[in-house]
Amino acid sequence: AEPLSSQVIYPVVPQLVRETSITNGDETKVGYYVGMMQSIFFATETLTVLHWSRASDRIGRKPVILIGLLCLSPSMYCFGLSHSFWGLVLSRSLNGAFNGNIGVIKSMIAEMTDGTNLAHAFAYQPIPWSTGATFGPLIGGALSCPAECFPGLFGNSDLLKMYPYFLPGAIPAMSSVLAWIVTYMFLKEICYFFSFCALLPRWRSWSLSSNPLKLDPSSLSTLPPPSPPLRSLLTRPALLSISPYALLYLLDIAYRALQPVLYSNPRALGGLDLEPHAIENALAMLGLSNGIFQAFCFACMIKAWGVRKTYLAGITSAAPIFACFPAMSAVTREEPALSVPLLVMLAFQLALTLPLNTCYGCCFMYITPRRLRAATLGAVNGLTQCTMSVMRYRRFAGDCRRAAGRHSPWSA
Repeated sequence: AEPLSSQVIYPVVPQLVRETSITNGDETKVGYYVGMMQSIFFATETLTVLHWSRASDRIGRKPVILIGLLCLSPSMYCFGLSHSFWGLVLSRSLNGAFNGNIGVIKSMIAEMTDGTNLAHAFAYQPIPWSTGATFGPLIGGALSCPAECFPGLFGNSDLLKMYPYFLPGAIPAMSSVLAWIVTYMFLKEICYFFSFCALLPRWRSWSLSSNPLKLDPSSLSTLPPPSPPLRSLLTRPALLSISPYALLYLLDIAYRALQPVLYSNPRALGGLDLEPHAIENALAMLGLSNGIFQAFCFACMIKAWGVRKTYLAGITSAAPIFACFPAMSAVTREEPALSVPLLVMLAFQLALTLPLNTCYGCCFMYITPRRLRAATLGAVNGLTQCTMSVMRYRRFAGDCRRAAGRHSPWSA
């Protein structure tokens, strides 16, 4: 649900910013406002993700996941019903504020596994994200402006004529509700430092009956344990786990910020001038390929090379990935259409994204060793996500401005 909600807007966000009239028809300002709209997601995530993860150490993983999924739905409806730029900013703010499930889910995976199956578990962890990255761009590009693209089906809908991006927002919203139902019915709590349901007498028997660890009911506290001080989380193992993750996010978010802007910008500004459906197809194929690659190759790479060498091999691929941006921009200024060299560079850049994404699994494995206390595992994951959000927030808008070769429209 969360990857789908995140990825669905990428093919259409530059055009959506243009239609809000915030740029006053100035194409050189599109990248700046795209960066601003996306950066607010990371700003609100920074303020909340650590608190959600620390709360999961106290009240359990499942309640936090349920709250996040439930609140994703209205944020996506808000996105689909927005006519103004600031309405879009509000929807992204809500989306980021309740997007605290990433660290919690990683903590659950760590608690379910051990050293014998950890690599295999994290090999499957990117599949939900790759699924969202595959179908999100397809939904966003194919279902935007449905009254114009599919007049036979939606031509008589006044709602879709007035809100042409309602469908791309409504489908992730409904998927979040469906994910909430599935999580509520089938996900079993793993973190038993405190039983959230123990506070509610009518649900206590149901909570204990679903106890996969078969714990003694008397061992479940009726009051949450105190949260550890934040300073106690800053241990050497935790800091060594966060550092490579921080570098990876810095590179990855810069890449994701530049990618849609370069693809959609006019050729006069050094862009590829691709249509939304072409961008959606490229991103969808990338998401599908990434899921397959991670599922079938990651565990084998860990077994053959180890975590450290796999991470170094993946992070090294970032250099040619970024070198392709100025190269493609230079070629597109000289060629009247998508030439063979340009297509080769584009395919080469997308292919190198696959080994770069293996670094995520390596970082997850660094964070989950048993030397990190189980009672603080969620907090450490939350601190990691908070650090990543800070780096993404500071990087996103700046990269989008530089991609179009301009300064802030307010700096003049």
